[in-house]
Amino acid sequence: MSKQLYIGGKWVKSTSSKTIPVVNPATEEVFDSVAAANAEDVDAAVKAARDAFDNGPWPMMSGAQRAVFLRQIATQIEQRKDEIVRLEVLDNGKPQPEAEWDIDDAVGTFNFYADLAEGLDDADETIELSDDSFSSIAVKEPLGVAGAIIPWNFPLLMAAWKVAPALAAGCTMVLKPSEVTPLTALVLADIVDDVKLPAGVLNVVTGFGADAGRALSEHPGVDKLAFTGSVPTGSTIMRAAAKDVKNISLELGGKSPFIVFADSDIEAAVEWIMFGIFWNQGQVCSATSRVLVEDSLYAPLLERLVEEANKITIGPGNEAVLLGPLVSEAQYQKVLAAIAQGVKEGAKIACGGQRPAGMPRGYYVQPTVLIDMAEESEVWQEEIFGPVVCVKPFSSEAEAVRMANDSRFGLAAAVMSKDDSRCDRVARKLRAGIVWINCSQPTFTEAPWGGYKQSGIGRELGKWGLNNYLETKQVTKYNSDKPWGWYLKS
Repeated sequence: MSKQLYIGGKWVKSTSSKTIPVVNPATEEVFDSVAAANAEDVDAAVKAARDAFDNGPWPMMSGAQRAVFLRQIATQIEQRKDEIVRLEVLDNGKPQPEAEWDIDDAVGTFNFYADLAEGLDDADETIELSDDSFSSIAVKEPLGVAGAIIPWNFPLLMAAWKVAPALAAGCTMVLKPSEVTPLTALVLADIVDDVKLPAGVLNVVTGFGADAGRALSEHPGVDKLAFTGSVPTGSTIMRAAAKDVKNISLELGGKSPFIVFADSDIEAAVEWIMFGIFWNQGQVCSATSRVLVEDSLYAPLLERLVEEANKITIGPGNEAVLLGPLVSEAQYQKVLAAIAQGVKEGAKIACGGQRPAGMPRGYYVQPTVLIDMAEESEVWQEEIFGPVVCVKPFSSEAEAVRMANDSRFGLAAAVMSKDDSRCDRVARKLRAGIVWINCSQPTFTEAPWGGYKQSGIGRELGKWGLNNYLETKQVTKYNSDKPWGWYLKS
């Protein structure tokens, strides 16, 4: 695997002399480095993508032809799974079982969009018109050159979520991975090179957000921007896109609620609460980090939650570990600062809240449960992006829904009860793009993913993800031999 930039079907050196150090968050040691692209490199990548779209075969191929490449990419990822898992663990810090699951999902994503690509060959839709002299069809066509900026929490999987539908649609793309976790995007570049994807269809530029990310967002040669990350960065990308009226899709995280009613099974509730916040060290946009528990269940559930949270195995990624280090020193400091701010504002630490004992190195934070915080406090309202869950009681369904919806975010939400009708009723009332009933965090490639409010714009995954990269064209034909006769009278 090269550590250079992948542009126009070739590995090339950056025109800058800068490099990006790659840090193992479990040891705090630099173990690799990659090229740091600048605006000139991004310009070359966009031009390669533009040439591939305007003059190359990719957009003109049938969906079935593109599907062959997508399945070859999926096969190569599967064949290189052990290598990719190792890099994800070293680069991101996630436990090995989680990394394995991510790579399996990436394989599934490319195969899923291969199927949808084939479906595009029969996607023309006949439109019924009010005038029989005309016939009309709606045609799906690739949108153009896409720029994708992906986060560090699920490095290869987030790349797959954007690259697979874009390629299926017939778009070309410039992919910029996070500077914190750049390695598996380069493996993906190596794979598309191996399968001989036409030159310029996928270009990968590693670089800092302030340099490469900004250049990609502002480049006039990009037709569409797809971004997953923070609200401030998403807002900046929206402003950049507005200059050229670019098509955008944004997934910007959240502070997702989990409502647990008193008739819920405590053991099931504790399991799903933990899965909803401690998976991937809580570095999950949809993490259900605000847990609302009905009064009568609050005390016993909190007791069991604390008991089980204290049992979670912590350490560097391997099969026995369930909680790894946070991805970087910056994220580690941010999470600890958020906990400290929460305590300052009145929250109490039921468990965790600091570095684990006996682990002097690595960006580790204990599984943390906070209670007694005010609704207006930062820990209750703002995304922490770490293994920190806030728990509050509620007295009625109406109060629970109000508290759950009282947020500027709206990515996900969950509700738990043995009463199916209540679950369905509450699910309809929750202002979120994803609602889980009696569970938290299951994610399926077939289903739409995205949020309300400041959690973003648009949807990924499923047919909705493919539509992100398609334009709809009306083609209307006049079928009559009779002259139109508006200006020229017979």
